[in-house]
Order: sequence, then C-alpha cells, then structure tokens
Amino acid sequence: MASSSMASAASGFMVATPNVTSNSAPKSSMLSFSSKNNTTNIPRLVVRAAEAAPPAATATATAEGEAPPAKAAKPPPIGPKRGTKVRILRKESYWYKGTGSVVAVDQDPKTRYPVVVRFNKVNYANVSTNNYALDEVEEVK
Repeated sequence: MASSSMASAASGFMVATPNVTSNSAPKSSMLSFSSKNNTTNIPRLVVRAAEAAPPAATATATAEGEAPPAKAAKPPPIGPKRGTKVRILRKESYWYKGTGSVVAVDQDPKTRYPVVVRFNKVNYANVSTNNYALDEVEEVK
C-alpha cells in the first residue's frame, strides 16, 4: 500500500483559470498541487473541472387540442403521521410498551426502520430517540 506525505502535497499550490472568450466552449478551471522541488519522477495531483454549456431551450408549446401530460398520482403516505403518540412493540427495546411521539417517517419503501420516535425518558446511553419498523409501533388513541 502506498503512502504519501501531506507536507509535500501542501508545499506548492497553484490555481489556474484560463480566460475563455468564446461562448460555445465550456469554461474550465484547473487546480494543481506540486512540491517545491520540481522533478519529473514525483507524481502530481491535478484536478480539472469543466462547466457544461447550458442546455438548449426546448419548445414547450403544445398544439391546440392536446392536454398537458397528467402527473403520476402521489402514493399515500406510509406509517403514522408526525406528532402522533405510538406504543413500542419491539421486545428488546428499552422503551418496550412505552409511548413516544413520532418525529419523522421515511417514505422510502426500502428503509428497514422508517419511523423515528422521541421519548420523554432517556435510556442508559442518554438517548431519547430511536428508529422502529412499521410493525414495531402501534398508534395510541
């Protein structure tokens, strides 16, 4: 595994911004780090960034009889609403059978523990919030 010294990388610093007069060419900037003793065997770190040209304006005019495309319907929100009181059903939880209020619910269906619950009582690690799965919380009336 190769190691490098940050002292040699920070000994030289150069920022070059070329003047671009043409509007069709993209703008670019160059950032280069090099050591003070310039030898050809020492590798250099060169970072270049180019700004892409703005996209061309598209025609948004529709013909007279065409309706604009319908937006996809939003799926209904999952889980309890923010601020509702919930009872914890996870047996290994410090707050098992306790109640807390929902802080947030992640709407991504791939999230394993989307419900964030805040409690008035802290646990042994002085933490008052925890994430739970949808089947580990039950709304309290």
